[in-house]
Formats: sequence, C-alpha cells, structure tokens
Amino acid sequence: MDFSGFGIAIGALAFLVLVLLIKGIRTIPQGYNYTVERFGRYTKTLSPGLNLIVPFVDRIGAKMNMMEQVLDVPSQEIITRDNAIVGVDGIAFFQILNAAQAAYQVSGLQNAILNLTMTNIRTVMGSMDLDELLSNRDAINERLLRVVDEAAHPWGIKITRVEIKDINPPANLIESMGRQMTAERNKRAQILAAEGLKQSQILEAEGRREAAFRDAEARERSAEAEAKATQVVSEAISKGDVQALNYFIAQKYTEALTRIGSATNSKIVLMPLEASSLIGTLGGIGEIAKEVFKDGGPAAATRQGSRPPVVKSGDN
Repeated sequence: MDFSGFGIAIGALAFLVLVLLIKGIRTIPQGYNYTVERFGRYTKTLSPGLNLIVPFVDRIGAKMNMMEQVLDVPSQEIITRDNAIVGVDGIAFFQILNAAQAAYQVSGLQNAILNLTMTNIRTVMGSMDLDELLSNRDAINERLLRVVDEAAHPWGIKITRVEIKDINPPANLIESMGRQMTAERNKRAQILAAEGLKQSQILEAEGRREAAFRDAEARERSAEAEAKATQVVSEAISKGDVQALNYFIAQKYTEALTRIGSATNSKIVLMPLEASSLIGTLGGIGEIAKEVFKDGGPAAATRQGSRPPVVKSGDN
C-alpha cells in the first residue's frame, strides 16, 4: 500500500516536471524575437533558438518579426505649392531593431508607420511645385526617408526605404504639359535652325572675305608684273631699243581687239581698219616678237597690205 502511494507520488512528480519543462522551454524561430512578461510586466526578450522561462510566472508577450518588411502606401491626393492636385502612392520598407520598444512604445506598429508615412508625403510634396515633383523624385524619396526614419526611431524600428511609385496629375494638366513640351521642342528646333543659319552665313562671309583677299592679291601681283614690264620697256627705250616699244604697243593693240570682239553685249563691231590690215598687223607682231626674243639682226620682213601702227626708228 505504501509502495503504491510512493509510486503515485513519483508519477505525479514526473508529470509535474514534464509540465514544467513544457511550460518553461520556448523555441524561437529564426527572424523573430519574443518578449517575456512577468505578472504583466516586460522582463526580457527571447532571441532565436532554445530559451527557458519560469513556468506559470513568465509568459510570452509580443512576437515581433525582426526581418525587413514591406508596407504599401495607398494613393492619396496632394495639393502642390502651385495648386495642382495630383494623386500619389508609394511603398515603405522598415525593420524592427528593438522588439521591446516596437511592442510597448506604440500601439499598432504598421498602422502607425503607414499614417506617419502618408502624412509626411503630403507635407514634403505639398511644399514643392509640380515640375519639382516630376523631376526630383530621388530628392523627394531621400527627404521622406530622413523625416520618417527620424520620427519612427523611438519605436525601435529603422525605416530603410521610402519610394514614391506613381505621380498622377489630372487629365487636363497632362494635356497642358504635352502642349508645353511640344512648344518647347519647337522652340529648341527653331533655335538650332537659327544657329545653323548663323554659322552658314559666317562661313559664307569668311569665304567671300578670303576670295576678295585672294582677288586683291592677284590684282596686286598683276599690277606689279605690268609695272615691271613697263619698266623693262622704258629701260629698253632709254637704251635706244625701239623694238621693245613696238612689241609692247602691238600686244596692247591685239588685246584691245580681242576684248571688243568677245563682249557679250556687242551685236555689231565697228573695226577702224580693214580685215587685211588686221592680218598684216598680226604678221607684224610676229616679226617684232622674233626680233625681240632672237639674237638676230633687225627684221626686214615686208607684208602685203597695210602694216600695224608701230613706231619706226632709223637705222643705227
């Protein structure tokens, strides 16, 4: 009888130990932290793995997800500084760093983060013009992240990222922006065309200037050559060589006849001499050239018909 009572006591003790182990041993999964409350008061935080608590005295309080979480920010209408109404939605990423603060410093953590993010979106984007909203999205995200993270820091969480997903202006505003963009592109095209015309005119003017400079240089060299030829003829005359003068006069005479005959506005050419005289003149020029460029004696050629109007000199 006593043995039976002892056995019952041993069995009851074993059962009690088993219950205490079940109640006192807690396995925490990876990525989570559990808070422990003793008589309703926070005492400690259980990390992932096998943990022991005091049975019937301690209990598990809040089970906090320590991994990075995503919070979808619903669309809301915002009035910009230039009184444009746009629809904006976004997304926020956060991570709990202190399980106790996240559990006991705020009630409804995700709802608090959501409202905080939406409020700061209205504040930040409402202080900007529409053009700034559309062109400075990175700056908006950076400013939102800094403001929201600073406000949520006492809750033991870290706001890792705040992103604006869509900015939706009204339909009439989109049409106005399209017309403005078209006008701006047309303006740029006109500016480019004007710049191209300006460069073309500059290059054309530089080309005319270069051509005029070269024409002037050519005329200068021609004048120098003419002056040199006149000087040579003058020196030959001063030395008593009249043949050089005859060649010079005959050359000018022939050039004058050539210009008269080749004029485009001339319909009738009045010659002050007969055709046979012109042939005789050309023959006389040929004889003069032979006498000038050869070392022979004076020319005595006599042509049929009239002779060119040259100045004759006496025999030396």
